[in-house]
Amino acid sequence: MIQIDHLTKTYGKARGVTDLTLRVPAGCCYGFIGPNGAGKSTTIRTLLGLLRPTGGTARVLGHDCARESPAILAEVGYMPAEPKFYPEMRVAEVLRLSASLRGKDCARRAEALCRTLMLDTRKRIRELSLGNRKKVSIVCAMQHSPRLYLFDEPTSGLDPLVQRAFWSEVAARREEGATVFLSSHVLYEVQRYCDRAAVLREGRLIVEGTTEELDIENRFFEYYERQG
Repeated sequence: MIQIDHLTKTYGKARGVTDLTLRVPAGCCYGFIGPNGAGKSTTIRTLLGLLRPTGGTARVLGHDCARESPAILAEVGYMPAEPKFYPEMRVAEVLRLSASLRGKDCARRAEALCRTLMLDTRKRIRELSLGNRKKVSIVCAMQHSPRLYLFDEPTSGLDPLVQRAFWSEVAARREEGATVFLSSHVLYEVQRYCDRAAVLREGRLIVEGTTEELDIENRFFEYYERQG
C-alpha cells in the first residue's frame, strides 16, 4: 500500500527526513514513532504529495507521490496533527463539504461516526475545543471509507473515552480490509494496536519491525540511547 525508497526531504539547510525506506503491506496497522521534529509529519505530507521530495521516491496505492497527488488524495483518508477548518462553518457543513469534494454521499456513515465520537454537528468550528476539532477531522478522514488511512497524531487532545472509540473504529475498518499508517507519541497505543512500527530520529530510521519484535514500550528509549 505504501512503498518508500530512499526518501529525502530537506527545507533549505534544515533537515526533514533522510534516506528513508519503508514498506507498508495491505491490511496492516503501521505505527510511526519519534519525538517532535523527527520527520513523521514531513513523511506523511510527502506521501500525500503535499510536499515534494528532495530525493528518492514514494508510492501510495500504486501512485507516485510526486506526480500523482490528486489520485492519492482521492483514495485516502487523511487526518493532520493540527486540524484547521473554516471557523464560521458548522460541523455538519464541514462534513458535507468534505464528502462533496469526493463526490460521495457519506451522510449515514458520518452520522454514525459523530454518534460514536459524541460530536455535536450543530456547533460552529470556532466554538469547538481542540479535542472536538480532532473529532471533526476523524470523521472527515473516515466517512468515505477509503482503503488507506494516514493519521498524524490522531489521539492527541482526545479524552480516554473518545480514544477508545477511535481505536474501535480503526479495528472495524481493518476488518473491512483497510490499511492504517499513523504517527504517534503514545508508545502503548502503538504496541497495542499496530502490527508493525518504525522508530525515527532526526529524520533517519533507527529500527523497524513487528511490534512484538520491537517491544516498543520497554525498548523505545534503549533505541535512542544506543544511537547516542
